[in-house]
Amino acid sequence: MRPKVQFHLLSLVTLLVFPAIGLTLLWIFEDIDLLSVFELEHFFSPLTLLGLEFGFLYGFVVIAVSQLPIFEELSLHQVNMLKNLKLNWADIIFMSFCAGFGEEILFRAGLQTWFGPWLTSFIFIAVHGYFSPTSLKKNALGILLFPFILLLSFAYEIFGLWFCVAAHFSYDLLMFMGVMKGSK
Repeated sequence: MRPKVQFHLLSLVTLLVFPAIGLTLLWIFEDIDLLSVFELEHFFSPLTLLGLEFGFLYGFVVIAVSQLPIFEELSLHQVNMLKNLKLNWADIIFMSFCAGFGEEILFRAGLQTWFGPWLTSFIFIAVHGYFSPTSLKKNALGILLFPFILLLSFAYEIFGLWFCVAAHFSYDLLMFMGVMKGSK
């Protein structure tokens, strides 16, 4: 199977399976109306736009800091891997939405219910491979990303799901755009 197809399949798993896990856990262990998790009445909200702005802002900070020599080796591997996928605009929008929606439902609406913002943020960063007992550079990147994820965790309680989905989407979109720009 081609790597781009695999990446699309992983995106679909993130979009469909991650929310299914989070919602199933809520259904089993919490007395909650699952439709209310989606906060559909808040989808078209100024907070959603604020989330987009926050994700872009933090993304620009990460791009600026990740230009430091300490991160060169780490980002080079990821950039080369993504460049080889030859992503187009539809790909990066789709993949960014899948990650933003699926992961926020699982981590914010689901796991954060039991683990709280701090532990959920740590788990999120660790699952993405940014904490490593053998790589100080990966840990530095994890430390750079941790405040963004932690802020999303607290923002979920205050601003709601769509703020977090929008922020996660725009952050990922900016990262993918950076890779696309660098591949030309």
